[in-house]
Amino acid sequence: MKDFNPTEFLDTLQPDLKRFSAKHFIWVIIAVLILYGFATSVYTVPEDSKAVVLRFGKDVRQEEPGLHFKLPVGIEKHYPVPVKRIFKEEFGFRTLKASVTTQYDSRDYPSESLMLTGDLNIADVEWVVQYKILDPRQYMFAIRDPQQALRDLSESVMRLVVGDQTATQVLTVGRSEITGEVEQKLQDLLNLYQTGLRVESVTLQDVNPPDAVKPAFNSVNESKQEKEKLINEARRDRNTTVPKATGLAKQQVTEAEGYALKRVNQAQGDADRFISILNAYKSAKEVTRQRLYLETMGEVLPTVEEVYVIDGKSNTPLPILQLGRGGK
Repeated sequence: MKDFNPTEFLDTLQPDLKRFSAKHFIWVIIAVLILYGFATSVYTVPEDSKAVVLRFGKDVRQEEPGLHFKLPVGIEKHYPVPVKRIFKEEFGFRTLKASVTTQYDSRDYPSESLMLTGDLNIADVEWVVQYKILDPRQYMFAIRDPQQALRDLSESVMRLVVGDQTATQVLTVGRSEITGEVEQKLQDLLNLYQTGLRVESVTLQDVNPPDAVKPAFNSVNESKQEKEKLINEARRDRNTTVPKATGLAKQQVTEAEGYALKRVNQAQGDADRFISILNAYKSAKEVTRQRLYLETMGEVLPTVEEVYVIDGKSNTPLPILQLGRGGK
């Protein structure tokens, strides 16, 4: 095998290098610049974002998700802002791993969570603020650190609202009222400072008394719960018994009114019938007497088992055919 000789190799390339003139070199540089310019002018905005485009550091426009072009070579720069993503800030606790079995940091954050209530008690309040980026321009340029501003404002507002409530309200029945008020006041401050953020929700994760007074508070709370339970049971019994008794009373009144109406109508009918018979009797006594007799016998005879006819002269029963029930 022949050894490699650099000198001979360069001698073989020298004719090709002579043919590669300065004009060719310029065209190569131009092609490289065109490729570089094209590569730096095309960009893609993610689906959940908007892009703020700066030209020499000045905000010139915003772009929607998709493929876009800009002036190359750093003349224009784009900064995607995730406007559709929901962010979360935690106060008084930290989540280490969010999954089916969420893992939390075992450390406490008393500087965030311990607060003074309106009746001079202490409450350990843990809460979560979920928010979105509403205005990319304000988010990038109006304030230096929007995330830290959100944390500071949220903590300030929560202390203000908790300070207007009693310990019982904070620890038991006043949670929904507190979260609603905090959400409204926090959003007002974020708008005032032009942070470009919108609060989606404020949730109280956990509210407890300090560990030193927790047993006493739990005892009082259990007593109040037992009281509420008895009150609710009494109201339930009242709501069951009173309507039932009211319905039964209305039923009895309705039945009595119906019976009274029936008796009145029956008496009125009997009276009208008697008056009619009386008028007929006055006009034809014998005929009316005979008709009443026959009507009475027509009502009585079908109800007797046997019929006996006594001869008035001999005072003995007459032998007549029994036409009673069953052909007897």
